[in-house]
Amino acid sequence: MSYPRLTRQTDAPRVGIVHLGPGAFFRAFIAPYTQDAMAGQGDEWGILAVSLQSSTARDTLEPQKCAYTAVEQGPSGETTQVITALTAVLVAPEDPQAVIRCMADPDVRVVTLTVTEKGYCHEPATGRLNLDHPLVQHDRAHPDAPKSAPGFIVAALAARRAANVAPFTVLSCDNLPDNGHVVGGVVRDLARAQDPEFEAWIAHNVAFPSCMVDRITPATTDADIARLAQTTGLHDPACVLHEPFRQWVIEDHFPSGRPPWEEAGATLTHDVVSWEALKLRCLNGTHSAMAYLGYLAGHETVSQAANDPVFEAYLRSLWSEIIPTLTPPKEADVVGYCDALLLRYRNPAIRHRLWQIAMDGSQKLPQRLLGPLSARLAAGERSPALILAVAGWMRYVGGRDEAGVQIDVRDPLAATLATRSMTAKDVGSRVARLLQMTEIFDPSLAANPELGHDLGCALQSLETNGVLATLKGHLT
Repeated sequence: MSYPRLTRQTDAPRVGIVHLGPGAFFRAFIAPYTQDAMAGQGDEWGILAVSLQSSTARDTLEPQKCAYTAVEQGPSGETTQVITALTAVLVAPEDPQAVIRCMADPDVRVVTLTVTEKGYCHEPATGRLNLDHPLVQHDRAHPDAPKSAPGFIVAALAARRAANVAPFTVLSCDNLPDNGHVVGGVVRDLARAQDPEFEAWIAHNVAFPSCMVDRITPATTDADIARLAQTTGLHDPACVLHEPFRQWVIEDHFPSGRPPWEEAGATLTHDVVSWEALKLRCLNGTHSAMAYLGYLAGHETVSQAANDPVFEAYLRSLWSEIIPTLTPPKEADVVGYCDALLLRYRNPAIRHRLWQIAMDGSQKLPQRLLGPLSARLAAGERSPALILAVAGWMRYVGGRDEAGVQIDVRDPLAATLATRSMTAKDVGSRVARLLQMTEIFDPSLAANPELGHDLGCALQSLETNGVLATLKGHLT
């Protein structure tokens, strides 16, 4: 049966935000928050989205006048909300100058980003701009036709400076610790490579607040689209899925103004760092641990792994190691937060694929797992659960699961990881070769002999005994 296509039924709001990276998370989190904030508060915060690579989002959304459905998946069923905060989608490679012009518009006062960790073209171990990155090299050579997120921000700020227009505020919404500091650093690094005076202007005039975001957003399937059509009577290939929970903690530093996100439930604060660390380590860290070990053990989704008693016990062991490394917000109940995470993970309605979480592990590992591991090593504490998570990643990037089936490893360093794994003569040399990758491992951490020994033992057990037996052995 065919259904009419969903389309916008109201006028689009006036654009006040440009967003880089209109993927599922943006459409399930930032756009709904902004739409809820605009309710009864005027329509000056419409969002123009920019895809930095593919035209898929534009091609899917434009026939619907950029309206789409956000589907909340709870244990007891689904609820829907039509999102109309998005006004248009530009595809940057098709017309970089059009993107720069839109970002330079005086009405645009905030630029938000969800470009994933690798989109910042930085070195995860140091947080600094990678000047050897191909996109960075292109943007330095062609500043008026950039390809990277930092390149577009720098080009648009240069245009606003030349026109004597106040700069926009840049709000990173990616899972990076102190993400405002990271995006501000790479933007200033790129600007300095072009003109030191421009870099100084950015440092003095542009705000880069940090924020913490939290909502699980699984990939949408054809079956999801078909089910939604049966429910609503409308065909919506741009729909997105999400869990009921959402949390947005934002550093309140927006010199040119912002939407009233607090009206939609966001927390505006001057202390984001402690919230970030809580989420990055307790949620994202355990997500990554499940992604590698769960995938290797044959689980497909987070809910499958979290409902496995062995993995539940392992998650609790992980949290017992992670929690002492935190200085949590005063109002946070950390144990209760982790208990709530387990319930969220078990939600059978959310099919969050472990393979999806496992992507780009080289960019995620430092903040999610290596940070707490380093803190425990410095304190003289053993960390068998964290060690197993890192060893699971080392096994995963080798490219074969426990059944010998090839893994589609998606990572910007995939080729190097595969070479270092496959050319090592034994487990010990494989661990050593991977630890030598300074893009991932801080040299002082990698040089710790206890770390190398423990990772070797854990990786050997994973390969000899398998994931479940190794986890059971750890828990006894």
